[in-house]
Amino acid sequence: MAQPRPVIITCAITGAIHTPSMSSHLPGDSDSIVASAIEAAEAGAAILHLHARNDTTGQPDQSVEGFGRIVPHIAEATDAVLNLTTGGSPYMTVEERVRPAAHFAPQLASLNMGSMNMGLFPMLRRHRDLQGWERDHLEGSRDLVFRNSYKDIAYVLEACRANGTRFEFECYDTAHLYNLAHFADAGAVEPPFFVQTVFGLLGGIGAHVDDITHMRRTAERLFGGDLVWSALGAGAHQMRVAATVAAAGGHMRVGLEDSLWAGPGRLAVSNAEQVEQAKALLSGLGLRAATSAEAAEILDLAPREKSRGAA
Repeated sequence: MAQPRPVIITCAITGAIHTPSMSSHLPGDSDSIVASAIEAAEAGAAILHLHARNDTTGQPDQSVEGFGRIVPHIAEATDAVLNLTTGGSPYMTVEERVRPAAHFAPQLASLNMGSMNMGLFPMLRRHRDLQGWERDHLEGSRDLVFRNSYKDIAYVLEACRANGTRFEFECYDTAHLYNLAHFADAGAVEPPFFVQTVFGLLGGIGAHVDDITHMRRTAERLFGGDLVWSALGAGAHQMRVAATVAAAGGHMRVGLEDSLWAGPGRLAVSNAEQVEQAKALLSGLGLRAATSAEAAEILDLAPREKSRGAA
C-alpha cells in the first residue's frame, strides 16, 4: 500500500498584522512567542515562521536584539525549520526588515515578491477596544503601500546570499509569481522554489477556489517540477484554503499570524490548536504531516547546524 504523502505544515506564530488587544491568545512578547512556537512544533509544525515583538507594547520588532530573545531558545528546544521573516511590518524599510535573517543565517527566510496595497483597516469594524498604537496601525493602512520593489527584492537576496539561506517566496497575486520567474530566469534564485501563495488579504488575490486554482496553474506553468507549492488563507478562509490546497497536492500554512480563529466565532487558544486542526484535515484526506527532516529534504535546505540561529 502506498504511504501517505507528507505535507509540510508551516505555523506562523505571531506576525505583524494582528494586535494584542484582538486576542489574549496572540503571542505578544518574547516569552509567549517562544512558548507558543515550541508548542506548535510539538503539535506537528515542520516549519516555524517567526516575527518578534516589543516585550512592553507588543508592537512588531525587527531588531536583531528582538529576534535574539526568541530564535536561540526555539532552536534549542525544537528540531523545526526556523523561517525568519524579511517582511517584518509593511511600515518598515527593507534595510530594517532583512537584518535578522542576515544576522542569524536561518535555513529559511520569507521574501515578499512584489509591492501591494495592504488593507488592514476593515478589522477596525470588528475590534473596537484597541489600545495605544493599535488603532493607528490599522487606520494607517488606508494609505499604505507595502513596498517590495525589484531593487528591494534584490537587496534581500544579496544580504542573505553568503548565508546559504533559502526562501519562502510569498506571492499575494499573480504578478508576484511572474516577479519570481524573472529572478529565476536571471539566476538570482535557485530551485526548488518554495512558493507560499496568500489568499484573502485585502490588496491581494481573493480566496475563492477559482483564485486558488488560477495561482496553482500559473505557478506550475512557470516553475514546473521545480515548484514546491504551499498556501495560506487569511482570517476565516484559513482552514478551507488549507484543505483545498492539500487536496490539490500542495502544502499548508496556519498560525495566529494569519488567523485568530479556530472556528466561526471561536478564537483559537494557541498556535498548536490550529496545527492540530491542520493535521486532522490531512488525516481526513489520507495525508500526513511532514516531519521537519522531510521538510528540509523537500526544500533542499542546508543543515541547521550551519545556521547561527541554532547557536
